[in-house]
Amino acid sequence: MAKGIDPQESLAALFGCRVRKLRTAAGLTQAELGRMTHVVSTRITQIERASGARPSQELAQALDAALVADDLLVDLWPYVYREAFPDWVQAFMALSARATAIRQYLAHVVPGLLQTEPYARALLSVGRTLKSEEQLEERLSARMARQTRLRGADRPELWVILDEAVLRRPVGGPDVMRDQLARLLATAEEPHITVQVLPFAHGEHGVLGGSLTVLDLPDGTETAYTEGAHYGQLIEDPEEVGRFAVTYDLLRAAALPPHMSLDMIRSAMEDNHHDATVVSRSDRRRLAQKQLQQSGRGRLRRGGGRTPRSRPRP
Repeated sequence: MAKGIDPQESLAALFGCRVRKLRTAAGLTQAELGRMTHVVSTRITQIERASGARPSQELAQALDAALVADDLLVDLWPYVYREAFPDWVQAFMALSARATAIRQYLAHVVPGLLQTEPYARALLSVGRTLKSEEQLEERLSARMARQTRLRGADRPELWVILDEAVLRRPVGGPDVMRDQLARLLATAEEPHITVQVLPFAHGEHGVLGGSLTVLDLPDGTETAYTEGAHYGQLIEDPEEVGRFAVTYDLLRAAALPPHMSLDMIRSAMEDNHHDATVVSRSDRRRLAQKQLQQSGRGRLRRGGGRTPRSRPRP
């Protein structure tokens, strides 16, 4: 057991204790293990003490290889990173990790499984619960790691319906958004991934303002998950899940066919994000101040004085 750390406190503590036990058994110092895994020795200290950011998947793999852990650390890692999320998110992640098919509708953003790293970083940087740069990197690493399932032998069928608003909002700026749209076009070429767009013209629908995911599980059952900006709900009651599955099918029928959807994505990439300029926050603030100054009775002269009001002639 690492000094002062109880492995039963958390999965991160258990992971740290296992790393320390394997390291000492191998006769390695923290500095030596750090050099073998290309991190500073203080990072090894943080992991063994379960302090600081949780290890990334890449670091867990490097530690496993360096310590000849026979995939012990690699297998433990998914549970370590899920621990940082609320219980309902952890449950959804665990189910998603073994789903045979994933059906998603997104109203505002590209789903995490298809996000580029810069796009994901822009989204995670404005999270209300974000506490530090280390936590940002931890969450970013976890999100990118989940995408590896789409490239594995047990990859699920992925069907994504994007509201048109997802294509129009330049998350991270025009360059980041253009690359993200290009990523959507590329991934849609994969035989197990289908992307559709629900256009503004469709109007109201059953999931307006939120998102919906329906998971097909190996045992033949289904689970639904709905999410807003700061909440989520896992639905497992078969009757209720069935209603959400029908809702999703209605959205799929109303969305543009896949080939027309890709045309809309190309159009958004070329028209909305080609050489686009986004006014910075500081520029917007200066413009607002200028407009406020000019909205009073007396307008500021170039020299700073007020223009005198004209008086009626006697």
